[in-house]
Amino acid sequence: MVVIHYTAMASAAAACDTLCNPATQVSAHYLIVQDGTLLSLVPEDLRAWHAGAGRWGAVSDVNSHSIGIELANDGASPFAAPLMDALEDLLRAIMPRWDIPPARVIGHSDMAPQRKIDPGPRFDWRRLALQGLSVWPEAGQADPAGFAAGMRAFGYTATDDPDLLLQCFRLRFRPWARGPLDATDAGLIADLARRFPVDAGGQAA
Repeated sequence: MVVIHYTAMASAAAACDTLCNPATQVSAHYLIVQDGTLLSLVPEDLRAWHAGAGRWGAVSDVNSHSIGIELANDGASPFAAPLMDALEDLLRAIMPRWDIPPARVIGHSDMAPQRKIDPGPRFDWRRLALQGLSVWPEAGQADPAGFAAGMRAFGYTATDDPDLLLQCFRLRFRPWARGPLDATDAGLIADLARRFPVDAGGQAA
């Protein structure tokens, strides 16, 4: 899979220093700068320490099953257009090379909702989905009682906490929604679970 992050640091140079310093015990395969510059930090066939504790579907060791992409962004600002263009070009190269389907391009917050919120509410997941580089739900309504089961079926297996599940779902798919779980949330995840069940392809854990 691919896991997308933001750096949440003052500059791309500072982020690069951190990612390249063995003492920090954190790394990523790629760092994309605001101007679109792509920095390759770890070969794709080697393990990078970008994901940490978490889970997606049956995968509990995400570091060993993923390529990590860090985006130079402070977490509060819009993502620069050249950066997004470079990300799309990179995904178009990575995904066929490793046979990664769009549903397995996820955010750090998806696989570690207890700890992480990146790439955050300003990241344009729908833009990626429209180009076949991620997925996006079709609108619909469903019984909220089925929300947790839909989340598990789509891939959100890192937590059973209902508040965390709603938080991480909305962070990606309804970032400006407020209030309790509703039929819209349930309808969106039901569509995703039906079309993109997480382990239907038999990916290793």
